[in-house]
Amino acid sequence: MWRGCLLLKRKAKQLESEEMKSPRIAAFCFVLIVTCSSETTLSMTTQPIVHPSILHDHGLAEEEPLRQRRAVAEGGPMEEEYTVDIEISLENVSFLESVKAHLNSLSLPIQGNSTDPATDIVSMAVTAVCTPAGNDLLCSCEKGYVWPRERCLHSVTCQEHDSALSGRHCSCLKGLPPQGPFCQLPEAYITLKIRVRLNIGFQEDLKNTSSALYRSYKTDLERAFREGYKTLPGFRSATVTQFTKGSVVVNYEVELSSAPQPGSFHKANEQVTQSLNQTYRMDYNSFQGTPSNETKFTVTPEVIFEGDNVTLECESEIVSSNTSWYYEGKHLDMKDGSRFSIHTSVLNNMSLVSRLIIYNFTEHDAGEYRCKLTLDIFEFGDSRKLDVTPIRILAKEERKVVCDSNPISLNCCSENIANWSKIEWKQEGEIRILGNPETDLESSCSTYTLKADGTQCPSGSSGTTVTYTCEFVSPYGATGSKNIAVTFVSVGDNSSYKGEVPEVLRHVMEVSTVQSTTGNSLETSKAQEQQANLTITSDPISVSEGQSFSITCTSDVINYDEVYWNTSAGIKIHPRFYTMERCQDRAESVLTVQTSTREWNGTYHCIFRYKNSYSVATKDVTVHPLPLESDIMIDPLEASGLCTSSHQFKCCVEKEEKEEYFVTFHVDSLSFPAEKEVNGKQTCYKYSLPANAPRWCPQHIDVFCHFTNAANSSVRSPSMKLTLLPGENITCRDPVIGIGEPGKIIQKLCQFSGVSRSPGQIVGGTITYRCVGSQWKEEKRGCISAPINGLLRLAKALIKSPSQDRKLPTYLRDLSVSSVKEEQDIRSSPGSLGAIISILDLLATVPTQVNSEMMRDVLATINVILDKSTLNSWEKLLQQQNNQSSQFLHSVERFTKALQLGDHTPPFLFHPNVQMKSMIIKHGRPQVYQQKFVFADSDLWGDVAIDECQLETLQPEASIVTVAFPTLKAILAKDAEKKTSSSSLVMTTTVSHSISKPFRISMTFKNNHRAGGTPQCVFWNFSLDSYTGGWDSSGCSMEDDGQDNRDRVFCKCNHLTSFSILMSPDSPDPGSLLKVLLDIISYIGLGFSIFSLAACLVVEAMVWKSVTKNRTSYMRHICIVNIAFCLLIADVWFIVAGAIHDGYYPLNETACVAATFFIHFFYLSVFFWMLTLGLMLFYRLIFILHDASKSTQKALAFSLGYGCPLIISSITVGVTQPQEVYMRKNACWLNWEDTRALLAFAIPALMIVVVNVSITVVVITKILRPSIGDKPGKQEKSSLFQISKSLGVLTPLLGLTWGFGLATVIQGSNAVFHIIFTLLNAFQGLFILLFGCLWDQKVQEALLNKFSLSRWSSQHSKSTSLGSSTPVFSMSSPISRRFNNLFGKTGTYNVSTPETTSSSVENSSSAYSLLN
Repeated sequence: MWRGCLLLKRKAKQLESEEMKSPRIAAFCFVLIVTCSSETTLSMTTQPIVHPSILHDHGLAEEEPLRQRRAVAEGGPMEEEYTVDIEISLENVSFLESVKAHLNSLSLPIQGNSTDPATDIVSMAVTAVCTPAGNDLLCSCEKGYVWPRERCLHSVTCQEHDSALSGRHCSCLKGLPPQGPFCQLPEAYITLKIRVRLNIGFQEDLKNTSSALYRSYKTDLERAFREGYKTLPGFRSATVTQFTKGSVVVNYEVELSSAPQPGSFHKANEQVTQSLNQTYRMDYNSFQGTPSNETKFTVTPEVIFEGDNVTLECESEIVSSNTSWYYEGKHLDMKDGSRFSIHTSVLNNMSLVSRLIIYNFTEHDAGEYRCKLTLDIFEFGDSRKLDVTPIRILAKEERKVVCDSNPISLNCCSENIANWSKIEWKQEGEIRILGNPETDLESSCSTYTLKADGTQCPSGSSGTTVTYTCEFVSPYGATGSKNIAVTFVSVGDNSSYKGEVPEVLRHVMEVSTVQSTTGNSLETSKAQEQQANLTITSDPISVSEGQSFSITCTSDVINYDEVYWNTSAGIKIHPRFYTMERCQDRAESVLTVQTSTREWNGTYHCIFRYKNSYSVATKDVTVHPLPLESDIMIDPLEASGLCTSSHQFKCCVEKEEKEEYFVTFHVDSLSFPAEKEVNGKQTCYKYSLPANAPRWCPQHIDVFCHFTNAANSSVRSPSMKLTLLPGENITCRDPVIGIGEPGKIIQKLCQFSGVSRSPGQIVGGTITYRCVGSQWKEEKRGCISAPINGLLRLAKALIKSPSQDRKLPTYLRDLSVSSVKEEQDIRSSPGSLGAIISILDLLATVPTQVNSEMMRDVLATINVILDKSTLNSWEKLLQQQNNQSSQFLHSVERFTKALQLGDHTPPFLFHPNVQMKSMIIKHGRPQVYQQKFVFADSDLWGDVAIDECQLETLQPEASIVTVAFPTLKAILAKDAEKKTSSSSLVMTTTVSHSISKPFRISMTFKNNHRAGGTPQCVFWNFSLDSYTGGWDSSGCSMEDDGQDNRDRVFCKCNHLTSFSILMSPDSPDPGSLLKVLLDIISYIGLGFSIFSLAACLVVEAMVWKSVTKNRTSYMRHICIVNIAFCLLIADVWFIVAGAIHDGYYPLNETACVAATFFIHFFYLSVFFWMLTLGLMLFYRLIFILHDASKSTQKALAFSLGYGCPLIISSITVGVTQPQEVYMRKNACWLNWEDTRALLAFAIPALMIVVVNVSITVVVITKILRPSIGDKPGKQEKSSLFQISKSLGVLTPLLGLTWGFGLATVIQGSNAVFHIIFTLLNAFQGLFILLFGCLWDQKVQEALLNKFSLSRWSSQHSKSTSLGSSTPVFSMSSPISRRFNNLFGKTGTYNVSTPETTSSSVENSSSAYSLLN
């Protein structure tokens, strides 16, 4: 003990001498805890020793309260343990790190010296650090220590630090307690939840915690509980939490500092019953309880191979001697001691651990295991289902080797992803030829290189077969092996094996280890062709993970049959990694790796083959470990903190066995070394940012960590953002999440958010928190479970692997197994579901052929994630990433296109949530592809058929694959579609080879759609909606198959992809009466409209000179002519669009885009010319004295009438057409569902309607002003006539009827709105002819004069000069009477003045002439 104190004294003296050289600052201190152990005899008197405690002026205190910790003796030497608290005061904060470093460097325990040989120092640690803050001294406990409860209750705490830490302990005090106690390790508490029944009637007031009855019951019961349970060891408290019905059920919690002993609770419950007033009628036999803690259940190893020794460990805080193990619900039979063993022990008197060891685990041992622990009224435990994985070894089982001293390599690899402890080679045979083994445990491969010469296999032993065994051994005892039969042939007796020479040569090429790094060629007597000289990149290649490299291999011979690359282990590199180019005098192959991983570390062979001649060059590549930026986990991502507190930053990576990184943290322009901490499979680097002065608040700080490896390559982590706040508005405080103001949103990695997981496991994803009131509320969780997160990391590594195609089958099998095991997590976690989708998307990019077994594993995974129970997770996932469902479907299509069935029978794979059927195209055999899918649980069925003519266009041996999904439709549905969507199949059909288009396919779907809707045949277009995908009907049509189609929908399409049916509830049935009525109205009205508009232009041309003698009339007729012209051209393009669009054929996209653009442009021009006419009316009516020139008015009119529409329509097509979302899916018109492009027409049109309505109101108000000298009766009649004429002429003329079109855009609108809008819109050309042209009095006069009707013209002119109006036509004409009656032409009214009036009068009166 004293030696330890002397060490501290010497250290203090050393610090003192150092401090004397430094300037003096405010003193601070820290407390050391030293635990000493000594052996004495029983006769020794053990008394606590107390020494002076405080060291001032750079001195070191003696030992301070010395606490006797433990004394255990059994009639012999007694071991005593003491804890000494030592306070050290210093003036330089930087020396604290020196002290910590010195303590960490000590090798404990420190043995006693010669003067005190029986005393050892067991542990030494810094427990508390006190720093000055103004006039206060803030004493904070180090990590893992807390102030005792009694000290927190009787001392002043640091409110900034501990306001959120209500409860037993605090972490910061103001001032150091002079006599202790100081910071200690926190005591472990056990909370037991119990309930007991009172045989009395339940009263509703017991639900109200503020009622007198509730408080009375609570007080009496807690008093009885305390009396009864105070006999339990470590009893702390008993609290009533709730009263529930069932007579009266009392729920309460008992808090203990140590686990109860067996039988103690029964006695305590008896005492509780006796202590409670008998009026409560407590039922002693109703005590029931379960501990609040969970039983920790672990299985080692996680992946169990056949033959492993498996350890199941059950750990609980409740110490109990009654532990039982069950297998498949039955008590485990322990008769066979050679197969099973159970060991139960207590750790540190804190927890009970029971271990079940199963030796030589086999498939018969697979199943559910459960551990159950019982203690008095408590029963608890947990269970796990164990599966066994067979070991699969890949190797060529037969080899022939010529004994010519050329090296031959035997290769074997494991399909299983595991940490093998070793790989051994054994041989058995008549002759003994040893080889050189090379093993790479990371890649699970081993190579055994043989170099047989003539002396080892003489001619007499030629043909002898030796069996070489490659054996894989797991760390837990499982073994898996593969035999390779090698036949050795003497050089003189190898004539019978000439046919095998190319294979032997090829293998020599693949595994040769004697090639030059600058180029070499392989020669053989069996290959007479001239070989090439190869030159390979000469510079050494040394890169770090994540970096790129390339190797160039050049041949001086341009003739070759094949070029390929492989590794020294004989693994071929996939062709996606290298290119080949022929030049005039050479051939060149370049191996390029964009993102290197450790798997690329090794030797690579560049091989040129021409007939039987092989040329080989080799190159060594060194890849140094370095974490990728995406693999660095940081904490915090973003956080807020107090300026007066220190803040810790953390960067974690996967643990590396051999590599050491130099890690620094960068804060602004400063860098600091990191502290390393290893936790299971993770290595973390930490840095604590010291507290800032308040004058720097608020402040935003960016922190990142910098990793540097042995090759001096480096990578930086993403930035960690810290906002320092003064603390006035802080309401949310949490030791893990941090602090925040109300409404603050932060994200944390799930790995650092307290998410439950097994020790050492790494979970993925993030959690989003929001500060609500005074608490952090979890707003969004996207965590990925540790097993799935591990698979995601492996998938990212696999797509960068040189042997990705070889590893893919094993990975898919592991993925399917893990998906089933993690099914519960996938159902509840959008993060895990999204990870599975990302994995499938990554794996689908591997350019390799998929066989039936691989497809079986893919569909097994798909079956899990498409289960109905996962729909809730899908919905949450799509709210965060709306392209995940489309990405998933695209991955499935890529897998089915890569499926190669070969000569195997096409598999029919059936799952509850997915089915697959397929067929192989055979040459010369007439075939029809027809498959039916039935999902009884979902009440859905469908079939797909491709006729013989289409199949004849496919290449022989091509595979046709159809996959059907009963639940995918609900997942793919967008928000707008979900309201009208009902269940139907989604069927995906693909062909493994390229096909000629169009390629016709027929499908039948069961119609489960509700009445009133119209089914529509659609396919999933991945390019829609900014490439998030959407349903498209292009190239698909619904047809009549000649059968009763009430329960089925028959579809035909001219291409292949994923198909389904949709509802169009707002579109009339193509065969319905409403649809026929709308078509008749549209076509008849369109014919009338075109004829009327052409007639209008002809009339205007005939009367132009007669009616445009003043500026007002001139501009009015300019507007009318352009309105008629634009509407005429728009109607013509409408006919063109109707001819292009046909429901039975695909749209001609270029023509459809042109039709849509011109319809949009000319319809907008109609509206803007209507606006021009309205503004002209407003201008002439309001600004009477202002007069603009004719050229100015015309320039403005044409700019407004054509310029604005051109700008709007051009911007619309320019923005939306590149994403192919300009038009609707089934019509040549502006898109609404995906981009709302229709608003580029609707908004300007409706705004113009509003403006023209306003102008109409102003005009009517102006007309209603009485003229001077008019009689009241005549004035009233004149006013009514003017209002009627304004409404009857201005409304259709200015396009107010287009307002009815707004109702047709609203989903679920009534059919009446469709009819009214179609009717008014189709006959608008007729309106313009009647009210814009023929109804004009001057036009009528000009026409009469044109056709020499002088009598009517002179009579009409005379009546006009008198100031009264007569009907346009003869009153005796029936047509005239009808029009006059319609518009009320029975009185007299003022009309415009003659053309010869003065300018001011012309401006006033001509404004009214616009009404005519």
